[in-house]
Order: sequence, then C-alpha cells, then structure tokens
Amino acid sequence: MFKKIPFLTNGVSVDRDKIRDIALKHALINAVKFNGKASMNAVISKVFAEDPSLRSMAKEVAQVVKEVIDYVNSLSIDEQRNLLLSKWPEALGERKVESYRKGIEDLPPLPNDSKYEVMTLRFAPNPDFVLHLGSARPAIINYAYKLKYEGLGKKVKFILRFEDTDPRTKRPLPEAYEAIKEDLRWLGIKWDEEYVQSDRMGIYYEIAKKILERGGAYVPAKGSDCTPDDWKRSKVTGKPCKNRDADPSINLELFDRMLEGRYKEGEAVMVIKTNLQHPDPSVRDWVAMRIIDTTKYPHPRVGSRYIVWPTYNFSVSIDDHLMGITHILRAQEHSVNTTKQSFVYTHMGWEQPEAIHFGRLKIVGMTLSKTKLKALGIKWDDIRLPTLAGLRNRGIQPEAIWNIILQVGIKPTDATISSANLFAENRKIIEPRANRYMAVIDPVKVIIEGVNEELTARLPMHPSFPDRGFREITLKSIDSKVTVFISKLDYEKAGIGSVIRLMELMNIEVINKDGNTLIARIHSKDLESAKRVNAPIIQWVPPDGLSIRVVRPENLRLINDVGLAEPAVEQVTSGEIVQFMRYGFVKKIERDRFVYVHD
Repeated sequence: MFKKIPFLTNGVSVDRDKIRDIALKHALINAVKFNGKASMNAVISKVFAEDPSLRSMAKEVAQVVKEVIDYVNSLSIDEQRNLLLSKWPEALGERKVESYRKGIEDLPPLPNDSKYEVMTLRFAPNPDFVLHLGSARPAIINYAYKLKYEGLGKKVKFILRFEDTDPRTKRPLPEAYEAIKEDLRWLGIKWDEEYVQSDRMGIYYEIAKKILERGGAYVPAKGSDCTPDDWKRSKVTGKPCKNRDADPSINLELFDRMLEGRYKEGEAVMVIKTNLQHPDPSVRDWVAMRIIDTTKYPHPRVGSRYIVWPTYNFSVSIDDHLMGITHILRAQEHSVNTTKQSFVYTHMGWEQPEAIHFGRLKIVGMTLSKTKLKALGIKWDDIRLPTLAGLRNRGIQPEAIWNIILQVGIKPTDATISSANLFAENRKIIEPRANRYMAVIDPVKVIIEGVNEELTARLPMHPSFPDRGFREITLKSIDSKVTVFISKLDYEKAGIGSVIRLMELMNIEVINKDGNTLIARIHSKDLESAKRVNAPIIQWVPPDGLSIRVVRPENLRLINDVGLAEPAVEQVTSGEIVQFMRYGFVKKIERDRFVYVHD
C-alpha cells in the first residue's frame, strides 16, 4: 500500500509502520466525517495526541502522514468507510448508524406526528432472554423513527424499559439486562432514559388504589362476596359478581389485604372493569394485579420483597403514560393488549398513545421462539443461534440486520425472510472489507515433477482493491520437484491427463493419482494457456501452510472443517473476517481457529 522506507531520528530507528497505522486510522475518520477529504492539520494533531512521543520527530511524522493522506484521499468515500469499518469499526462512534440508514427515509409517517412537540418512543424488552432477530425488530423500527424525525428537525426521545414483573412464568435472567444493552449498543442504538419495572412497584400500587377509588377496578378474593371462581364465571356468563359494583372502600380493603400477604397465590386478584359483553373473552374484566409466591419464585433483582405484582397490561399502561410515550410500535399480536390497556386510560382520564401494529416476522431456517431457544440448553451467544449475540459471534454485521429489518418495514401483514436473505445482506457489507486468502479443506499432496527453478506467486489482498497490496508465496525446487496441497474435493475432480491452474502460479497436467497424492508436471504458466484448455482455477497451499480448523454451523450441528491455509493467514487479527477463496467468509477466533460466516 505504501513505500517501505525506514528512517532514523537522532540515531534511533523509528517504527514507521506504527506511525502509518495511527495516521491511517485518523485520516480515514477525518475523511469519512468531511465528505471524503482528510485534512493534514487535523490528522497530524490526532497522531500527536495519540502518541505524544512522536512530537520530537515532527518532520519525519509529517512525511508519513502526507503519504497516508494522499492515499486515503484517492479512495472513494465508500472505500474509505469500508476500510475504516474493517480495521477500526468502533472509530465511527455515533456516526456508525449512518452507514446503514438506507431505508429509514421510506418509513411511512407516524399518525398525528405534527401534534406532538416532543415525540417519545420506547423499546421494552422482557429480560427473560436476550434479543434475537425477531425481538430486535421493534428496537430497530422504533430507533429508525427517532433517526427519521430527528433528521426532519423534530425533538425525539427514546426510552429503554425492562418489563420484568413476572418472576414466575417469565422469570428474568440476571445477566439478560446487561446482555440486552450490549446487543443494542452493537446495533448502534442509544437510549435517552432507562427504566426497570421491578424498581417501580410503589408506583403501580399507587395507581391501583386510585383506580379502585374511582370504581374502575375490583378485587375478587377468597371469603368475599366475589371469589376468583365467581369472577371467572362472570366472564363467561356476562353477569357481574358482587364485588364489581361494591363500594370502592370494600375493594380497597381487599387490596390492602393482598399487599399484607393475607392471601395465597390464586386466592385474590385485582381486576380492571371493562365490558363483560366484549366479543373477545380475554378483554372482559382482565387481571391487573395478582399474587406471586416469591418465596418459591424470588425475583432476581428484588428477591421476595413483593408478593403482589402487576400484569403486563397494567404496568405498561401506567408506564407509557407516565413516561410520555407518544407512539407505540409493536407486533400485531399486541393489538388485543392495546384494547385492554384502553380501559386503564379511560378509568384514569389519560390520553392513550398512538399504537401502530406490524405483522409477525418469520425467518425460514431459524428458530425464533424464546421458549424453544431456551429449551435447547445452548449458551445464547452460540454461533448456531439466531440471537444477536450468536449472530455477532458468527460474523453477521449490524448493518445487515438493519437492512433486512428496514426492508420488511412496518406492514401490518406477516413477512417471511430466509437466513439466505440475511446472509446476502451481510455479504454485500463484508465482501469489500474482507481480504482474500487461500485455504484447502481435507488437504491432499500434489507433487509437481520436472521443476528446476524457484516459483513465486503474487496474490492481491483483494482483487477489487489493488491498493491494499499483495503477498508473495515462493516454492523452492527440491530434486526437481515442488510440493503443494490442494483440497480433497479438487483432487477427486482431477482426472489423469487433465490440466489444472494453480491460482496465480502455473498450470499443471495430472500424470498420476497415487492414493492420496497427485503427481503432475508443468503444462504452462500463463493464464491464457489455461483458458484455451478450460482448466479449472483452484486454490493451493505451500508445504509450510498453517493447520486450521473452521467451525461451521449447519442448523443446530457444528461441523469441523480441517485443512491448511497459506502462511499469511497467521497474520490475520483475531475477530477479523476474511474470505477463504472458493470456500467462504470466515472469522478468526484464535491463531488456527476460525468460524464459518457464510459462503
């Protein structure tokens, strides 16, 4: 990429490559921020700020910085961004989201958007599991609207709220709170305020008492004129039980008894008055508060401090109002919850937020059910899972997830996409970033006879970006022979007498196949000769190649592909995604271990 010219300062050798790396990072950041052109003064000041010891050799540093800036400014802004993301993805900071904003402008306007001086959106996960592709959808959609309206000059607030008021059937995972926040940060999502519902129990009790005082709720309780069984029958018959129309003081006293622990689970509930004739039985007088035995089911954050817990619809109604939520974007399955919550708003005299419901997202080839994912007993960041942590570890980029979610949009109808769609989006992003290397799976030895010279292959790091440079692989002749390794699959396809082109090296003719060894001789060296005989072009690895293992997920199985890679692969940094030619994209985990991303 750059000239390799060492220099001395006061007799001390200076690490020019180190200076060049620092300068490249800051030149790319500066260029991406300012329409593709990096500034000499801005970059050199950043270099000195990062390593003050370089100030003593300012003249020499300036020479390197100028060389780097000339190179960076010769790239297109897309090339600059891709190179920056491939080497220093964290450097884009707040601007990271902008690399995958395409599609935000196509989102339809939210209802009554001009009515609100400040729009407030929220993402409210249940921390009983981490985020997967489906549960990340409302986070991305809500945050996309924040970006859309902020781009239009509107003030928008984004709230993260953990809905963790069911310690029995949807028991929160202590580690999920932070894991979800990590997932959101990875997606480039930032929140303005954060709440945890289990910290707000006093608020729910206060509102519950207000609704009881107003006659908007009642308490079926064991030993009263309306038992829980009476209440259940009333939902079927449409005939109210006595507590429903009793004086509010009676129901307030029953609720106090609930709080005092004088009832066991199932012996008392607080119920919101709705319409006992409603066509949907689930809407009829639904439960707002219930008793949970937290000695058996302690909450991971507050233990057994509380025994009376709000249901989802009750706590959500209260929080959406108190937090000033103006628009709720969520899945179509929540439409009945919107109806249920409307009764809380009516009883309290509150204005209900605008609700927008979108269809389910089904991804063919991936399990998205929390219940099924948890039942697998696999750690949630496993590369086999469609959790964000699993996809992140596998090598899927956050931009790809944004792209596919925004393509689906907020249509009310259900949408179906496949894992192939996700991989296709990811491929568009990593293809320009990933350097190319040769690797062979199930390696087979090839002995090329009649070679009396040293042979050198010169391979580009990326065929579309020659400025990234080249690497060379040299083969030395021993007893008029050179040895390379090819994949077993290519070995099996090679017939005696056939011609094969070893990528960027030479063309060989197969003269014998001896067990797991292929014997060949030089046919020719130029590409045109290979084309004339339709010779396949295959990758190969020299004898001093690096032994590798690639873990490849196939549904819920993990397959280990063992092989050899060219020596330069050892210099790939941990976490970097590269392409093994004719095999697929892989992510480096350790010196000799890789994860298969996709083809």
